Amino acid sequence: MENFFAKPAPSYTFEIFPPKGNKSTEGTYGVIDSLASFGPDLISVTYGAGGSSRDNTVEIASGIQNRYDTCGVAHLTCVGTTKDDIKAILDELKANGVRNILALRGDLNDKSILGDFHHASELIAFIKDNYGDDFDVFAACYPEKHPEAKSLDEDLYYLKEKCKLGVKALISQLFLDNDIFCDWRDKARAMGITQPIIAGIMPITSAAQIQKVVEMCGASVPERVRRFVNAYGNNQGAIREAGIAYATEQIIDLLARDVEGIHLYTMNQADVVRRIDAGIRSVLYVKRHEALLGK
Repeated sequence: MENFFAKPAPSYTFEIFPPKGNKSTEGTYGVIDSLASFGPDLISVTYGAGGSSRDNTVEIASGIQNRYDTCGVAHLTCVGTTKDDIKAILDELKANGVRNILALRGDLNDKSILGDFHHASELIAFIKDNYGDDFDVFAACYPEKHPEAKSLDEDLYYLKEKCKLGVKALISQLFLDNDIFCDWRDKARAMGITQPIIAGIMPITSAAQIQKVVEMCGASVPERVRRFVNAYGNNQGAIREAGIAYATEQIIDLLARDVEGIHLYTMNQADVVRRIDAGIRSVLYVKRHEALLGK
């Protein structure tokens, strides 16, 4: 069985989403076939709260873990669930050979649907208390703070507390400004957070994505990005090319700053990943070679 934590840094990982509801997973496996050819260390599968794609998440994460030469990670959100719900899902994941979980609260639209868990930290504690080392638990982090946090310092405090529960690695929310990410990483390290911090990158391939990014996570939009969106936003082909180029440059710069991993939010666009992979592969493997030599 693949062990993500035995692989050399910097790690190289992807996120995909499953089909909603009862739609066939055949198309998703076609995407995975393409993504697996790039040799990622891990492919994570998002999770539909309330069961909208939960079964597909379990099936696909298991398929990645058992059919491909990579690690499968199942996202698990706890909003609106009971402890019995979560235990049933964890038992199914374990039975299917999935040993990696990204533990999340999930989007909260109505506090009345919180269920038995109010925070991701409670889900992490539940997993570790009931399953011990059966699962390696990943958690999310927010370079520009969680939208509900009062301050960055408060958010880092609670992130450290979450890490103490047994988190093995952190995957960041997407960001578009490397300086912001690296400043935040330095503050996290100064706070005593020692887990690997994997940088989450989403290529901007349409003008509509910018608004969604801001609404979803409050990420800052650098002036460079605003300029190419304004200049090319009405031409789908042009903005796609500009977004791929920006993401490629962003990753190359992050690798030069010694990030511990790159996590691509692929949006199931294997061709976009192919283009970015071609631009970063040599740089990525130079950094991995240096790590193996202990430089």
